[in-house]
Amino acid sequence: MKNSQSVGTPRADFVGICQGRKGIRKRRIMLQPITQSTLYESLEALPEGVTGEILNGQLHTQPRPSFPHGRVSFLLAAKVGPYDDGIGGGPGGWWIFTEPEVHFVRNVEVVVPDLAGWRRERMPYPPEDQRCEVVPDWVCEILSPSTASKDRELKMPLYAHYGVQYAWLIDPAKRMLEAYRLDAGVWVEVGRFATVDQVVAPPFEAVSIDLESLWLPRRPRLVEPSG
Repeated sequence: MKNSQSVGTPRADFVGICQGRKGIRKRRIMLQPITQSTLYESLEALPEGVTGEILNGQLHTQPRPSFPHGRVSFLLAAKVGPYDDGIGGGPGGWWIFTEPEVHFVRNVEVVVPDLAGWRRERMPYPPEDQRCEVVPDWVCEILSPSTASKDRELKMPLYAHYGVQYAWLIDPAKRMLEAYRLDAGVWVEVGRFATVDQVVAPPFEAVSIDLESLWLPRRPRLVEPSG
């Protein structure tokens, strides 16, 4: 799908040929303007509870996140919070947001990471509307069966292309966190952490994250009585 543009002026005049009793005569016809929605207008028109992104010229949508996804997002934001507000002896110096609307190209290349962070020296003041046109320093995507391929195959290359320096991928189903840093435009894995690990990963080395605390408890398995 290519991004269409709104056309606010007539495209051209058209000379029509009409034949009547008195012979052939010409009549000038003014074509009416044609207006088409841009992809971003379609994104803005999505119903409440549906998230839209424009990736490589395509509009992608997804519904509200699952409970495991929402828990990871909420708790992880709290755990890296000391980098935002400096509470509890944290270093501060960052802005941390959940589901920000990041415009790599305004209204054309639009991503909504699950979490993102900006160093305040690069973005002293966050935008006052929903669009952020400053490239994040860190992003985190929480994978689900319906979004994992998009996050890995579409969004990670875009993050690298536009110069995001750090990226985390968290898979609640596998209970795993993958951490990456950008090196000469290529993602380099700096750590892959399983369920019980205490995670210390760039760019937030001053905090230790207990992965086990991010997951919902497992449901007990019902054991069928034997014979």
